[in-house]
Amino acid sequence: MVTAGLLAAAGCATIPGREPAKTAPKAQPTRSAAEVYLVAGESAVRDGDLDRALAAFARAIEVNPRLTSAHMGMADIYRMRGDYARAEESYGQAAKLQPRSFDPQYYHGLMLHLLDRVAEAVQAYLRALAIRPDDFRANLNLATAYYQLDENALALPYAVRAVEIEPREGSARFNLGAVYAAMGRHREAVQEYQQAAELLDLTPPLLMNLAESLGKLERYEEMLNALAQVNRVSPTAASHERTGFAQFKMGRYDEALASFDAALALDRDYFPALNGRGVCLLNRWLWSGRQDSAAREEGLAALRRSLQIRRDQPQIVDLMTRYGR
Repeated sequence: MVTAGLLAAAGCATIPGREPAKTAPKAQPTRSAAEVYLVAGESAVRDGDLDRALAAFARAIEVNPRLTSAHMGMADIYRMRGDYARAEESYGQAAKLQPRSFDPQYYHGLMLHLLDRVAEAVQAYLRALAIRPDDFRANLNLATAYYQLDENALALPYAVRAVEIEPREGSARFNLGAVYAAMGRHREAVQEYQQAAELLDLTPPLLMNLAESLGKLERYEEMLNALAQVNRVSPTAASHERTGFAQFKMGRYDEALASFDAALALDRDYFPALNGRGVCLLNRWLWSGRQDSAAREEGLAALRRSLQIRRDQPQIVDLMTRYGR
């Protein structure tokens, strides 16, 4: 959940006017050529002419390569256009020129993050937070980056801090819940997901995360309620498979088999659903006193297909060894 930042302030300089008359009592300070181009670029941004603005910022940088505002102006335009690679280069230049300025560091990190250069983004966010420790976006995005790197113990304090800064921001609650879940702290994860649900629209990712943590806590009825909402609005193979898992745990085996089949109707190669189908059918065979040979053959076929898709499943290999003879 990378939050998109706002455009950095472009500055408030105006287009240069005419030179003062010689009879003026006090001479106006003259701008350098680079500053003239910078002001022209900022004016073009306000007019919505971004091509002209880019050209003006480029000329300013040609004259004065250390003019940070021109690098930032170019970077902002590239970011607005979704050209994150060029934006990263320009923000990176600005960050080098002004290492103690927050915006260049933060936006450089954001571009690196959007380019999936996550480890580099972490370093940029850390530099930004060294300047402004209580910035919500930087704390949230740094937690997200550490989470993506599976460094959850490092992610946690920044995720907590983001919630402390903006307790009514649902994305921060969602983020913190995901970090808690990755650490196996599902009770706390459920609390954060539930608070996020009060602040955000009930999206399938939020409901799926909530359902998964509820399942880890063996709160299967609540898990089914969350999954039912997903299956109503945006069913996936994963949502049907998780529904089947919860139903199986509750002893509702025929319903579980139907849910696994619904998952496979959406994705015939979804191996968790193949596993669920296989286990349900093997159970049916066992409950028949090992008389329902058709259930056994169908179950083994599902498990065999699952292993063809993903080999590293020792539990499924064990089931095949025990019942496949």
